[in-house]
Amino acid sequence: MKHGKSILFALAAAAYMASASIVSAQTPIKLGVLADMSGIFSDIGGMGSAEATLMAVEDFNKLPGADKFKVEVIAGDAQNKPDIARGVARKWFETEGVDVLVDMPTSAISLAIAPLAQELNKVALFTASGTSDLTGKACTPNSVHWTYDTWALSHGTASAITKAGGKSWFFVTADFALGTSLERDATVVVNANGGKVVGGVKHPTDSNDFASYLLQAQASKADIIALANAGGDTIKAIKQASEFGIIEGGQKLAGMLLFISDIHSLGLQTAQGLQLTTGFYWDLNDKTRSFGERFAARNKGKFPSMNQAGAYSASLAYLMAVAKVGSPKDGVAVVKAMREMGTFDDPLFGKTSLREDGRVLHDMMLVEVKKPAESKKPFDYYKVLATIPASEAFRPLKDGGCSFVK
Repeated sequence: MKHGKSILFALAAAAYMASASIVSAQTPIKLGVLADMSGIFSDIGGMGSAEATLMAVEDFNKLPGADKFKVEVIAGDAQNKPDIARGVARKWFETEGVDVLVDMPTSAISLAIAPLAQELNKVALFTASGTSDLTGKACTPNSVHWTYDTWALSHGTASAITKAGGKSWFFVTADFALGTSLERDATVVVNANGGKVVGGVKHPTDSNDFASYLLQAQASKADIIALANAGGDTIKAIKQASEFGIIEGGQKLAGMLLFISDIHSLGLQTAQGLQLTTGFYWDLNDKTRSFGERFAARNKGKFPSMNQAGAYSASLAYLMAVAKVGSPKDGVAVVKAMREMGTFDDPLFGKTSLREDGRVLHDMMLVEVKKPAESKKPFDYYKVLATIPASEAFRPLKDGGCSFVK
């Protein structure tokens, strides 16, 4: 793909308006799903996030008053490059009539787009990026950080593993914003629970060979080798760690950011026993199962990741807020309306609310990957070990450093 070129997918308007009455004076709303469509994060977001956004539009169109709006969705490839993603976002905002962005697959991309959304008074729904800086020093009144963040992941996974006896840690970290934030936030948790970080190494995104990094981790004799990366990088690191016999040698792996699609790619034989923190699991209850099965039927049998669930829930909440405001044109007003929804029962994340700094609050879960014999159906991969209440799952408001929080 040539540098700077964006793939745009026109998603048929009939899909959005199938259940809505067409009236002469509909207010347009345009959502842009800016995701990794072809790279190492495409399985956890990609066209699955676009499909989840479409599902949210379909469900919004069934609500009373939805016929006053004409909702359109477009999708494009962020290529995991902040400059390209920001260029696409600016074009969408300024010339394509896009009102809100969904997904945004890396923390670096999100940090580049947040100030742009504020500048143009649009809305950014960060459903696929992790850095907790998005609700800290990089917060804006136009940003909503929906699914998870590095603070929540660290306080779930690192806390549980350190308390269980994993006292010495070595980090294998992706050399970009997400990896840096994951290592930073997890280090604080490890130290607070009596552990110690004995070393670390950084690797470029989309690495093919983790041998040298894993050998350094192995030589450190650390109890825990923490993988502060995501997507294809995490999958390759875990597979190569298995080939090197690292687990058999007595060390344990900690995936600081893992998705159900990663577990599917690894297979239960390799992934069994891994603990991870997630905000969503499709097989948790009747509502999540209904969504998961509906999603899988449209996605070649693949069940939704946490990020894809986030795209659905954030888009639906956004559309409900626009309906309350009456127009999507004032991004700050729409985010304010989302916040004024108070604590509501989201179908996928349960009791949910939006905080002043843009952080969405909902329960998180510490889960363990099942052994092959424990899995009874496709994508039946997790055992829930603990539920982390929303009040504890995310960084306290006072500690974030968001500039406009009083």
